[in-house]
Amino acid sequence: MRPSRAVVTLWSVVLIALVVLELAEVTHVFTFPISAVLGDPISLVVSLVFTSIVAFIGAIFIGIYTSARLLGPRGFTPFEEEMLQMRSEVHELKVAVERLGARPPATDETRARSPPR
Repeated sequence: MRPSRAVVTLWSVVLIALVVLELAEVTHVFTFPISAVLGDPISLVVSLVFTSIVAFIGAIFIGIYTSARLLGPRGFTPFEEEMLQMRSEVHELKVAVERLGARPPATDETRARSPPR
């Protein structure tokens, strides 16, 4: 199942916006003085709650991904095992037929000389 073009575009825009925001933080283009942050306790609480919610959602997604990878099937299904076994049997038959084809045809003289089985 492939995601629609709108979903891919939306997540691409979100990802690009977050990268631009991070670069602005690292280069000090976007920096608040500490007094402005501590001076307004409501904005401090709102930013802490927002950050906590985003971190919680990210942790859920990471947990879902890792649990799906760890608990997913690892070996072959019974059908795949049967197909692999059938493939080896077909290969053995092919080799046996090639050996029969490489043997010279039996003539009346060779049949008379060979001992009966």
